[in-house]
Amino acid sequence: MPGTSLPPPHRHGRLVARLIVLAGFFFAFGFALVPLYDTFCEAVGFNGKTLKDALAAKDAPPSAINYSRKLGVQFTATLMPGLPWEIRPLEPAIELHPGELRTTRFLVRNLSDQTIVGQAVPSVSPTVAARHFRKLDCFCFTQQTLAPGESREMALTFIVDGDIGEEISELTLAYAFFLAPKDPA
Repeated sequence: MPGTSLPPPHRHGRLVARLIVLAGFFFAFGFALVPLYDTFCEAVGFNGKTLKDALAAKDAPPSAINYSRKLGVQFTATLMPGLPWEIRPLEPAIELHPGELRTTRFLVRNLSDQTIVGQAVPSVSPTVAARHFRKLDCFCFTQQTLAPGESREMALTFIVDGDIGEEISELTLAYAFFLAPKDPA
């Protein structure tokens, strides 16, 4: 068409090079998001990511028990779609002294006619309490396999640090149970 002009071919090359660099940047940024998120969660205790603290606590001396106060601890569990289990805490709520070693149990039952593998993911709220909640032994550390119709009590042994802030009087440990991914065989 008369009157229209195309840009010189070398300008297309620059544009393509810039777009390739930009695409490479976003691709690398996508891979960096997971470790960045994990680092952020570890730093602020967001989403109750306390596994690393719990593993470190196994070798640490127990904190002193603070008998001058009590904390309320609630336990909840949620099943994600696709996991035909039933789960409930045998003690939905307890009171304890900060620094006191406690064990509680959850009852789990496979409602299906198939062997199913599930995984529990914990979170603690309020999030500032997560760094003080130390799971010493927990069914959430490994995947759980239940045969068809099988019921099982699963234990959780924990300590809430004695130096937890005075502003925290109650906390909740919530588990989300997921169907474990199948091994590609």
